[in-house]
Amino acid sequence: MGSISTDPYPKTGIDILIVGTGLAGLTAAIECTRKGHSVRLLERNADINTAGDMYFMGLPATRFFKHWPEMAAEYSTISLHNAHIATFKHSGEQIIPPLKVAERLRAQGLDPNTPPGAFQIRPLVYRMFVRQVERLGISIEFNRRVVDYFEDEETGKGSVVTEDGQRYEADVVIAADGVGSKSQKLVGGEVRARGSGRAMWRAAFPIEHLDKNPEVKEFFKLVNGTDPIVRTWLGPMTYAMTLTREDVMVWLLNHEVTGTEAESWHNTISSSEVLADMDKVRGPAKWAPVFKELVKCTPPNTIVNFALLWRDPQPSWASPGGRVIQIGDAAHSYLPSSGNGATQAIEDAVSLASCLQIGGREDVAQSVRAHIRMRFVRNACAQKLGFANAARLQDTNWEKVKLDPRVAAPAHPKWVWSHDPEAYAYENYDKVVESMRKGVPFEEDDSIPPNYPKGYKYEPWSMDKIVDDMNNGRPVDLGPGDWA
Repeated sequence: MGSISTDPYPKTGIDILIVGTGLAGLTAAIECTRKGHSVRLLERNADINTAGDMYFMGLPATRFFKHWPEMAAEYSTISLHNAHIATFKHSGEQIIPPLKVAERLRAQGLDPNTPPGAFQIRPLVYRMFVRQVERLGISIEFNRRVVDYFEDEETGKGSVVTEDGQRYEADVVIAADGVGSKSQKLVGGEVRARGSGRAMWRAAFPIEHLDKNPEVKEFFKLVNGTDPIVRTWLGPMTYAMTLTREDVMVWLLNHEVTGTEAESWHNTISSSEVLADMDKVRGPAKWAPVFKELVKCTPPNTIVNFALLWRDPQPSWASPGGRVIQIGDAAHSYLPSSGNGATQAIEDAVSLASCLQIGGREDVAQSVRAHIRMRFVRNACAQKLGFANAARLQDTNWEKVKLDPRVAAPAHPKWVWSHDPEAYAYENYDKVVESMRKGVPFEEDDSIPPNYPKGYKYEPWSMDKIVDDMNNGRPVDLGPGDWA
């Protein structure tokens, strides 16, 4: 077992090729470089896509910033300091008034000094990661669309072929190219996507657009004129979130499928389509007029209608010889309501970079398998928790909310936010390798502390039971263990 260093590690001689420049790929490039590996990046597009709205960054995703002072300083600058949260019924009735995050955590029985994470603006976070990759001088080749993955177990190499017929080879190929990665066939992890019947309208735009409507500008204003605020809106089989910053307005709204949704961030629709479908919300109460006016203030070509697809956990993330390994959405996709997709993608990258450094060039395949062993059950649990959170937000019991505000918020249990993927790898690598050698299931090795709900025993599961629970108003069956 190795030890954690705050300085760059000695060169390992491991050549790594990363496909994709999402958060998983960028983090892998940064951390693999620090761990002493040689890194190259391939990106299918002409540049790195830094557009988007907001997402949740959990504490485990930000712990590695301590090794990168520039990133830590920039993250502090762009983070939502002094943020407030308020909760409304979709009709506009305020249920929980604006409270600072610390106060909201205290009201939910959590430690106000240790928030499980924070909502962040995607473009700002991505630019921060891109700048770090540039500072490190990591090679990126653009317009390289990978169409196939290969492995040669005799030579111990993985490789890819791009659309133009060019071949790239490395000791380890990291597939960080998202859902639908062409690596699925090689790793044996192909799973069928199925429609959930739900989609998300998402929009982010400069705050000046609210000047079109003084009522909207007043309602969605900052707290005390300076502090950002997240407003959650919960209704029957729907929920929405808005974020007001000093420079940006963001809104997201979960809705039943309309026929124009697609699993793409480029699938924009008109505000008139959104407004027409908002009126179809279930129950007698309609969407708050001020939310409709917010939609009208949204500039053209801004609203994305993003399809929410469900996928069973993939049975495998690596090729037989361990030379091609999936991370992030390529290995495990999440619903937006999970609040965990970006976090787990970054955890994957930090864990893999660490395991490869510990094992060294002679044990690459072993390191890949040890990494997967540390990550698989944790991700399966986090995915299932995401479905439970979706059900929670889409079917809020307001009588229970009055007694317990936690009912009106996604669950962020300690086993999720207390994890440190780098420390976990260094503390447990040798134990994991030994348990693999002995053929002991991961959850049955008492010497390895669980990074998933204590007491949970993994059993393969599929979406069928979860869909049945959600469609019939039953809580999602998470299985045994302490999920709180």
